[in-house]
Amino acid sequence: MGSIYQENAWKVQKEVNRAILGKEALVSKLMLAIVSGGHVLLEDIPGVGKTTLAIAFARTMGLNWNRVQFTPDVLPSDLTGFSIYQKEREEFVYQPGAVFCNLLLADEINRTSPKTQSALLEVMEEGQVSVDGVTRKVLQPFFVIATQNPSGAAGTQPLPPAQMDRFLIRMSMGYPSFDDEVQMAREAGMGRRTDNLQVLSSPLLLKAMQQEAMETYIQESMIQYITALVCATREQEYLETGASPRATIALVKMAKAMAWLKGQDYVSPVEIGEVFLDVVNHRISLNTRARREKVSGKQVLMEILKTVPKPMKRDAGGKKSEQVPRENSTRWKI
Repeated sequence: MGSIYQENAWKVQKEVNRAILGKEALVSKLMLAIVSGGHVLLEDIPGVGKTTLAIAFARTMGLNWNRVQFTPDVLPSDLTGFSIYQKEREEFVYQPGAVFCNLLLADEINRTSPKTQSALLEVMEEGQVSVDGVTRKVLQPFFVIATQNPSGAAGTQPLPPAQMDRFLIRMSMGYPSFDDEVQMAREAGMGRRTDNLQVLSSPLLLKAMQQEAMETYIQESMIQYITALVCATREQEYLETGASPRATIALVKMAKAMAWLKGQDYVSPVEIGEVFLDVVNHRISLNTRARREKVSGKQVLMEILKTVPKPMKRDAGGKKSEQVPRENSTRWKI
């Protein structure tokens, strides 16, 4: 038995899985990101259910949400708002933009201009927007679920590194299984799966979940292990640039949320390893050698997980369990 907030999170996941067939692991990772208070980037080809996934979470969690379909003519003011002169009041009146909600679904974010993409930076990091010299807070909790087409697709504009770094995790949905796609075909024309989802949570409950999850205990050795993993990306021979300190903070939050969602009251190396790729993969860039030798970012990160030694972990009673360092792993001692 977990706390009432953990049980609520489990119920939300179960309900979302009614709408998103065969993607339980992905739904769980997205739940972790929401509980961590971070933003999510879903990168995949059109038509695999990215938008449906975001809408399912918004409805099930009872969140105030807006959707923006990003096209080349979307302006920064469409997101942040603008002031318009009202003659009857003889003054400029502020009109809120799309970011004034709990969940902003930024659909195909890489189809709009870099200027509009950058308009999201302040609100993603600070939870506020500045228009005409006035700073306004958005609703809390606030997070962005952005979808983008694969890099290089027609009509796309690459996201700047500064904005990529502000996404807590990046995930890909992939194609459904054969059986799940058959089930979708059977239900064609019978309405959208998100229409019948129950509202099981609220912004207030979500804030309580976030607070409880971030109180999950994490040992000093685990913090040093996380830091060592991120620092290893800056020394890897196949990487042009490694992950920033923001990745270290994100990894701590996601590991805490993972342990919390499992019903644990402490973080172990297992949880850190389970979220490492999702947190770090979009924050690194491969060098020429990696591209020439066809080495992927995932391969590089998996090698880091193998070579950086795991710390000894303690069981629930505080006893140490043996942790044998792997070969060639003395470079990053903890």
